[in-house]
Amino acid sequence: MKNYIFIETPLGKMTLAEENDYITNIAYGEITLEASCENETELLSQAKQQLAEYFNGERKEFNLPLKPSGTVFQLSVWKALTEIPYGKTASYKTIANKIHQPCAARAVGMANNKNPIVIAIPCHRVVGAKGIIKGYGGGVDKLKFLLKLENITDVEDFPIKW
Repeated sequence: MKNYIFIETPLGKMTLAEENDYITNIAYGEITLEASCENETELLSQAKQQLAEYFNGERKEFNLPLKPSGTVFQLSVWKALTEIPYGKTASYKTIANKIHQPCAARAVGMANNKNPIVIAIPCHRVVGAKGIIKGYGGGVDKLKFLLKLENITDVEDFPIKW
């Protein structure tokens, strides 16, 4: 059974969930999870603390056991995302090449959009060719916040206006 908590962040409410000592979800808003119980476990407390440190500019890497649920392709994309350093970006094409699927840039974008563990699996660091912002599943306002938090300025203004 999954355990979950809701936390307040600079980006509004978020849901954190864990199962069998792995973080399975970090999501924007209050999401409903099947077969779950609201219960703040030690691991969820650690995740909450690490997110607070990240939002305060004190943490650049997460040290949490992550276990997202997805297809083999999605899991390969999400693993590649965790290798993008804080304050840097990578293109969809770069991620496609990294996972040895050079023609899968669009599919990388779709996997990016389905990321169940936002921020810790940094889907916000993926941009289009030439640094163009294509959008963000959490909303452009959240993306702008995260990019500014990490001092990422090597992206173009489409569709974001700085």
